Amino acid sequence: MGLITINNKNDLIQGKRIFLRAPELADVDILYKWENDTSLWRVSNTIAPFSRFAIEQYLINAGSDIYAARQLRLMICLLDQDNTPIGAIDLFDFDPHHSRAGIGIVIIDEFRNQGYAKESLIVLIDYCFDHLGIHQLYSNISEDNSSSIRLFENVGFINTGRKLAWIKHGSTWKDELIFQKINITFN
Repeated sequence: MGLITINNKNDLIQGKRIFLRAPELADVDILYKWENDTSLWRVSNTIAPFSRFAIEQYLINAGSDIYAARQLRLMICLLDQDNTPIGAIDLFDFDPHHSRAGIGIVIIDEFRNQGYAKESLIVLIDYCFDHLGIHQLYSNISEDNSSSIRLFENVGFINTGRKLAWIKHGSTWKDELIFQKINITFN
């Protein structure tokens, strides 16, 4: 995809308008807000609120070594603004043996539908394929989440499966779609 730049001056993973950085203790309040936003729980499989203390402990102990933690959260920030995040992008269930990871993204409301999620995904995909040597990425998306489906399809993910009645939402069940992107340059 070729959009990623590693800015050696600041060690930033960046695109044209955004950069990705590790979470910092200064992000506790915004992460606390996002993790406890019940409107996002459906896509994150969260069923109980997080304490501020738990989020602080996560930030202190998480580190940035994807091989040790098997996950990596990065904050999405705008290049032309300060260090305040407009969203987060996660790699989870990293499996170094099979060289794959799940990917998820959230952008706060006021910055949605402006191309930031797409640019962030492209930058992270390039980082995963070019720097981490990951063979494939996947995302599990509820069948009724048309925005996420479009987003992942627009960056080359392919719908490769369906888990029937997988997600409980109130008293109904939703299918979950599996999207994958294979690194075709992987040796």
